[in-house]
Amino acid sequence: MTTTTTSFRKYVSIPAAWILLVLAISSLPDDCRAYKKDSIFHAVSRHGKAKASKPVLPGPWKKAHATFYDGSPSSFVYEGNTRTYGGACDYTDVVGEGYGMNTAALSNALFRDGRVCGACFQIQCVDDPQWCKPGQPPLLVTATDLCDNGGWCNPPREHFDIAMPVFSHLAEYKAGIIPVQYRRVPCRKRGGIRFTMNGNQWFYEVIVSNVGGAGDIVGVQVKVDKSRLRWTSLDHDWGATWKTGFPLQGKSLSFRVKASDGRYMTSMHVVPSDWQFGQTFEGRNFKTGRRSRRFKSGGKRRKDVGQL
Repeated sequence: MTTTTTSFRKYVSIPAAWILLVLAISSLPDDCRAYKKDSIFHAVSRHGKAKASKPVLPGPWKKAHATFYDGSPSSFVYEGNTRTYGGACDYTDVVGEGYGMNTAALSNALFRDGRVCGACFQIQCVDDPQWCKPGQPPLLVTATDLCDNGGWCNPPREHFDIAMPVFSHLAEYKAGIIPVQYRRVPCRKRGGIRFTMNGNQWFYEVIVSNVGGAGDIVGVQVKVDKSRLRWTSLDHDWGATWKTGFPLQGKSLSFRVKASDGRYMTSMHVVPSDWQFGQTFEGRNFKTGRRSRRFKSGGKRRKDVGQL
C-alpha cells in the first residue's frame, strides 16, 4: 500500500505542482514576470506598451514657399576642408551619410529646434504657371538644416530652402521664390541607422543618422553589454545629436531608437568595446510600407563605416 501511494505522488503531484506554478506566474503583472533579461519581451514589459504603432504614412498636402541657395560644391564644404557640410542638424557629411543633394533647410516653424531633423518631405511647385515646370514629379528632400536668414524663414511661415541644382527640378531658378505644396512621407534609406561617437571621456555625444521610416527620432537609449545596468536614456542636445555623461568608453554598446511615429528599433552589440571618438557604426533600420515589431533586436557588430 505504501508503494502505491508513493508512486501516485511521484507521477501525479509533481505535474500538478507545475500547473499551479504556471498559473501563479501568469497572474503576475508584466513587470514581475521572470523573462530573460534584455530580451524583446522584457523590454516591452518595462515600457508598458504592447501594441505596435503604425509606420508613418504620406500626410496631407500643405501650402508653403521655397527658395534656393547656391548649391555649388563650395557651398557644401568647410573652409579648408574637403568634407561636405552637415548643417544645423549636426550631420557631419550629408553626402557621405546618404542624404545627397536632396536636402533642405527648413524655416523655424518646421524645424522645431531640430526635432524634425531626418524627416522626409515631398515638395511640388504649384500655382505659378510662369515658373513651375509642368509634369515634374514631386521632389523628395530630407530635413538637414535650419533656414534662419530672416524674411521668408521667419515664423510663422513654413518655408524650404534647397540647393539650386535640386530647385531646378521644380521651377526655373530665375523665379527666385515659388509657391509649393508639401507633405511628410516615409524615408527610404540604404543600410542601417548610423551612430557616430563624439565627445570626450567625461561627456559623450551620439549623432544618429540615416534613419528610415519616420526619419526623425524622439528618443535614444544606450545599454552597456554584458552588464546588469538597464537601458539609459540619452538627453537631446540639438538636431541629430544626443548626449550623456554616463561612462561609455571602453565598453561594448547597444542602442535603441524611438521614431516620431512611436516605433522602436534596437541594435544589439552595434558598437564594439574598442570604439574610438569620431567612428560611425551601423545597426538595423526601420522598414517602410508595413508594420514592424515593437522592438527589434540585433545589429551589425563591428561594422565601422569610418570617420565621416
